[in-house]
Amino acid sequence: ISCRNPLQSLLSSMKQACEILTRDPEGGAARIPFETFSFLYSYLASIDGEISKTETKVFLLGIKEQADKHSGMVLIRHF
Repeated sequence: ISCRNPLQSLLSSMKQACEILTRDPEGGAARIPFETFSFLYSYLASIDGEISKTETKVFLLGIKEQADKHSGMVLIRHF
């Protein structure tokens, strides 16, 4: 029996991506543009196969609402 949670694994990967791709200084907010976040999240969710397109769309709409309040940037605390 697998206890793997696909969403938690994906969010962990996204946190790492934000930390790698950010232009913020070390220890900063690790912000990345929504477009970059959306592209990576959608791609990883699609290859995972356990997260539906609907779940992906709903999640990204929520993230976009948060990013719009921060000049289009996604912060790790948004997810």
